[in-house]
Amino acid sequence: MFKKFIVVAALMLPACFTHAHEYKVGALEIAHPWSQELPPNAPTVAAYFIIHNTGKTADRLLSVDSSIAPEAQLHEHVMQGDLMKMQQVPSVEIPAGRNVTFAPMAYHVMLLNPTDRSLLSDGKRFPLTLHFEKAGDVTVDVSVQKKPPQTTQAHAHAQ
Repeated sequence: MFKKFIVVAALMLPACFTHAHEYKVGALEIAHPWSQELPPNAPTVAAYFIIHNTGKTADRLLSVDSSIAPEAQLHEHVMQGDLMKMQQVPSVEIPAGRNVTFAPMAYHVMLLNPTDRSLLSDGKRFPLTLHFEKAGDVTVDVSVQKKPPQTTQAHAHAQ
């Protein structure tokens, strides 16, 4: 009986790791990087995630890059009168002890003119490197999904 349990546990272990989408660099934790599957000719791709700063000092996301696109930018959505407008930002502050959510209609990463579209369909993953002022660099695997995850909170910049 115990041998069967060990065999089943060993077989299930890879499945557990395929669903793990959490990364850590310094005092920062990056949870569930994802992107929504888009039509094959889309000129941009957005990436989303949540950054939690467990430290006692703020940090700053300075830039991002990915091997699937020649240019990556940090963006946010802001209200201008009655219009919601997307704009590029030079960096994003990650306050101490707080979350910053990158989600549709909030902060997000824009990958411009993706060159490797083979990684942009449902179930695939692509690398994204985040460059932080204090914590340094971390590369995450962005999971491409047909639909946004249930836990996405739009308009949540900091909690």
